[in-house]
Amino acid sequence: MFTKWWMENLSSKKGGLLRTLGLLTVCITLVASTGCSLLPNEEEEETIPVIKAPTISKKPEYVVRTETIEIPVSAVGKLMSQREEPLYFTGDGLHIKNVRVKAGDKVKQGDVLVELDVEALQKDLRKKRLEFRKQEIQMKETLRTKDEKDPVEFEEAQIVFEEQRQDLEDMEKKIADGTLRAPFSGTIVSVKAEKGGVIKAYDPIAVLSDTSSLVVAASFSKEDLEKIAVGMKAKVEINAAGTFQGKVKAMPANNTTSSDSGNGNSGGSGTPPEKDSIDKYVIVSLDKWPKGMERGRPLSVSIVTQRKENAILIPISALRSIGSRTYVQVVEDDGTKREADVEVGMQTSTDVEIVKGLTPGQKVVGR
Repeated sequence: MFTKWWMENLSSKKGGLLRTLGLLTVCITLVASTGCSLLPNEEEEETIPVIKAPTISKKPEYVVRTETIEIPVSAVGKLMSQREEPLYFTGDGLHIKNVRVKAGDKVKQGDVLVELDVEALQKDLRKKRLEFRKQEIQMKETLRTKDEKDPVEFEEAQIVFEEQRQDLEDMEKKIADGTLRAPFSGTIVSVKAEKGGVIKAYDPIAVLSDTSSLVVAASFSKEDLEKIAVGMKAKVEINAAGTFQGKVKAMPANNTTSSDSGNGNSGGSGTPPEKDSIDKYVIVSLDKWPKGMERGRPLSVSIVTQRKENAILIPISALRSIGSRTYVQVVEDDGTKREADVEVGMQTSTDVEIVKGLTPGQKVVGR
């Protein structure tokens, strides 16, 4: 009886122990499988950028060199005709009857360009001629009876006759001047005349140019003109045509430039208009004349006024000055720098000539 109870009791304890061990095994397994997730995440290492020390900018260094230096003067200009004239009428008040030309037309000397309405003048002229014929008959009778007349009376009659003759000639000239003809062969550059318009004395209505004889004309400042002389070499850059070499052929008369022409009389005030003559420009002859050039094409002219070969040069940025002192920083062979006083000569927009203080091959510091 006792043995049976002890065995049953032992069996029940053993079962409980097994269950406890089983539960403990399951817990250990779960903890092992989730252990990483239960621990706190480790912080990732932060990538720190490498900070480089700023480099100190090094000033440029230039080698003292020997080259040819040139000092030019420049100006703008255009292709001009050696003969060009504004055309105008000398009378006032008449209407334009017909315009026979337009800009660009080629004409020959004597060709009719513009006609005025002179029909009313022609009618008056016919009447005056008839009246003058009567005056001629009377004058003949006066001459026949000259000895019978008082000398003063005869002279007065003669004066009246001459006045009428002059009036007749003036009207004939006015009618003839109603037709504007080409004074020479050339090309009509511009035309202002319009049919029906009223003319004014000396008011330009057209410009005639001899385009068969063109020249390079440039307008230099008064200061630059003093540096230029006939025979100097010139470089001419013609718009859309290229660059050409030449020489100064002629200087402007009285050292005036074409810019003065705009202040002159333009006609229409009882005096002839001022011509835009080539005498107001520096004229350059080209070594080779380009083809297909037309009057008025813009250009630029550069003339070398000073030139020196084998000049010692440095960039102008390497030159320094304090007060009246002019100097440079020279780089020695060991890399050290020293200041050296210099004497300068010719100077361009980029280079300066060193007359004294440097020798070719040395190095100088820029700024």
